[in-house]
Amino acid sequence: MTTKISVEEMELQRDFIKKVAEINSTREPPVAHVHTFGCQQNVSDGEKIKGMLSEMGYGFSDKPDGADLVIFNTCAVRENAEDRVFGNLGALKHEKRRNPNMIIGVCGCMVQQAHIVEKIKRSFPHVDLVFGTNALHTLPQLIYEQLTVRKRKFYTPEGDGVIAEGIPVCRENALKVSVPIMYGCNNFCSYCIVPYVRGRERSRELADIVSEVKTAVATGAKEILLLGQNVNSYGKELGTSFSELLRQINALDGEFKICYMSSHPKDFTKELIDTIAECEKVTRHFHLPVQSGSDRILKLMNRHYGREDYFGIVDYIREKVPSAAITSDIIVGFPGETYEDFKETVSLVERVKFDSLYTFIYSPRKGTKAAEMPDPISAEEKGKWFRELLDVQEKMGENAYNRYIGQTFRVLCEGEGRTDSKLFTGKTPQDVIVDFAGDNSLVGKFVNVKITEAYNWALLGEVTE
Repeated sequence: MTTKISVEEMELQRDFIKKVAEINSTREPPVAHVHTFGCQQNVSDGEKIKGMLSEMGYGFSDKPDGADLVIFNTCAVRENAEDRVFGNLGALKHEKRRNPNMIIGVCGCMVQQAHIVEKIKRSFPHVDLVFGTNALHTLPQLIYEQLTVRKRKFYTPEGDGVIAEGIPVCRENALKVSVPIMYGCNNFCSYCIVPYVRGRERSRELADIVSEVKTAVATGAKEILLLGQNVNSYGKELGTSFSELLRQINALDGEFKICYMSSHPKDFTKELIDTIAECEKVTRHFHLPVQSGSDRILKLMNRHYGREDYFGIVDYIREKVPSAAITSDIIVGFPGETYEDFKETVSLVERVKFDSLYTFIYSPRKGTKAAEMPDPISAEEKGKWFRELLDVQEKMGENAYNRYIGQTFRVLCEGEGRTDSKLFTGKTPQDVIVDFAGDNSLVGKFVNVKITEAYNWALLGEVTE
């Protein structure tokens, strides 16, 4: 059952913020290093961590050397992310020897796994604080206890998850603001650890989200990124929907654009596609992770759709939103996948003609069903399939952006160019990078850009009236 953190509990945490701020006011201003690994949802959590620390009197450093407090906000989706965290923790051992008063904390998805917590307890005794995804809002209390008691603390409460409103936020970018709309996931794809570490789906109240977006736009935000593990299932338990949320945000005053991530094909309804077609502020970029083109593998993945279902969604998008860009994720070498299954994926890619693909070789995650499945195909063979898929997509994507030449788009100027530092950059409504000549007065403004040239990963254009 989802728990919404009470007003009284949040007031208690604000009291701890004041107590820590008082302690920090009696010494040289302390410095914190917060390093976030993984997805955009983690980045948003990192902004909340920094928001709380800022109100507690901490400044920030982009490196751990010399910091009074280090927090690693972790990701559990792939093994290499976990390995990087352990590597960074090991490196801090020497820093802790130089500064025994340094507080080292680990939070996020990794530490919602019991075997990870045990490894930290056993192998990293210099780590002082471990707290899970359901405990983020208690950070002020946890820091206060570290400053006053200095006892190792492991706080990873289980459960379906919580919603905590009113946590202060330190935005990484005031121009492009991330707004979580829901947390957790109910899908239990057999390869994915997220439901186990983030809990079940739970949606924020629609009015709270709209209010946060309204405030962000009023204070200068020009891009709103709506976040969730599965945004298009938003609101089911509240009697509302992602379509309704998009319509209400789209109706707010101001010139801004609306993006969202991540989506699941099984919840991408015709109603949602119709809504996006009618809402002029919503991105024309549809990221629909298909994962495989084989019905047999999709069933093993527990994805709840088949390739024909997927084709139906794509075809309806292209009918209703002709300017759409469609991208996807694909896993190569899922346990039990054969070369014939893989060729089904290739044929799907050739049929859909994605604008771009994010491709991954399967990475087992302890605690998921897929990790227990027989996996006889060698890593070398999977690597060959992976390269074959990349070759197919590269050939198909070579001229994909040529269709934009001659078209004019409303583009938010974000800053220095990607193709040339003398240019400026933004993204089309299809989320395609476009560089153009201009000056610093354009940054943070929407400009009309006519596309003049296309690369296989970006566009060039010129500002028009």
